[in-house]
Amino acid sequence: MAAAGDPVASGFVTSLARPGANITGLSILAPELSGKQLELLNEIVPKLSRVAVFETSTTPGTPQTLREMEVAARAFGVKLEYLDILDFNDIETAFRAARQARADAIVALGGPVFNSHRTPIVELATRSRIPVMYNVSEFVEAGGLLTYGASWPDLFHRAATYVDKILKGAKPGDLPVEQPTKFELIINLKTAQQIGLTIPPNVLARADRVIK
Repeated sequence: MAAAGDPVASGFVTSLARPGANITGLSILAPELSGKQLELLNEIVPKLSRVAVFETSTTPGTPQTLREMEVAARAFGVKLEYLDILDFNDIETAFRAARQARADAIVALGGPVFNSHRTPIVELATRSRIPVMYNVSEFVEAGGLLTYGASWPDLFHRAATYVDKILKGAKPGDLPVEQPTKFELIINLKTAQQIGLTIPPNVLARADRVIK
């Protein structure tokens, strides 16, 4: 696995420390990720108080991610509005519900539905003029506002070390599943201007990449 969401919940491995079967690799789950995403939104969105969370309840790992996000939200005094997206038709409904709930921002968690419909999601976000935090860089490259998450190039690079160990005789079940160690912040300044949002200089200075 180069970048599995939740390999334990998916049934791929028994535990991260001891996979136990014939699969190992890397997971994109990181306990601190939700807190950092909300922290960044709190820095760039004035008076952030309500955040809509676009999630897919059938995706393994979603319950754990939502629990972590609840803890972070309480720390920042932010109320979360959960909107379940199970198919393409739910996307526009979710944006409408977010506007009706007066959400100040949106966190879009990953999943097959999101990844398959990047363009319409980004277009709806721009038309809605709501800041959206995505989980992978492809959304920002397609015109989304920003992403903070695990560095996929780093995960793929580290996955090669597993291939090397296994080809040299190591058993996958004995190799612990690793979690992300490198994260990246990518901001699309053009999109920020389109929705009337000013990104603070101190946040821009921390960005790994800025799209203009």
